[in-house]
Amino acid sequence: MKIEKLKELYKKYGLDKSDVFKHQHYVIITRSGIDKIQAQAAIHIEYDVINCEANFCVVKARASHGYDGNKNIQTFGSALIQEYKQEIIKKKDSEGNLVDDIKQTRVGNCNTWYVMEMAEKRAMSRAVLKLTGFYELGVFGEDESEDFKRQEAQVWKK
Repeated sequence: MKIEKLKELYKKYGLDKSDVFKHQHYVIITRSGIDKIQAQAAIHIEYDVINCEANFCVVKARASHGYDGNKNIQTFGSALIQEYKQEIIKKKDSEGNLVDDIKQTRVGNCNTWYVMEMAEKRAMSRAVLKLTGFYELGVFGEDESEDFKRQEAQVWKK
């Protein structure tokens, strides 16, 4: 059922194999695929900047169908420059002795310095996918996470 609905949406919005790929657990639509859907569905989006700092930004998107002004949504996109935090922790080695170890934690969701643009792209992607029914099927936009970038040979087979 879900696959059939996805195929129907792919055809409706003119998506091809280059616009869609399979991630570990999700179907992902590329930036160009999102643009195709937005144009085909005549989606109008307005943005408000909620917060913008040098390393963090939040953008609110209000979107509606051009042909159906009654269907409106609002959603958000954010970007925080990715950094790594390190801390020294104590742990036991194989002989039971306490030794120092370094714990490294990734903080943030954006590996570029242009956080405003990334927040806008994420808000746009979510708005388009929510208005067109992709989101309810578990489909995400490529820009929504750094982890969603296409790896070679990851093409969704229709």
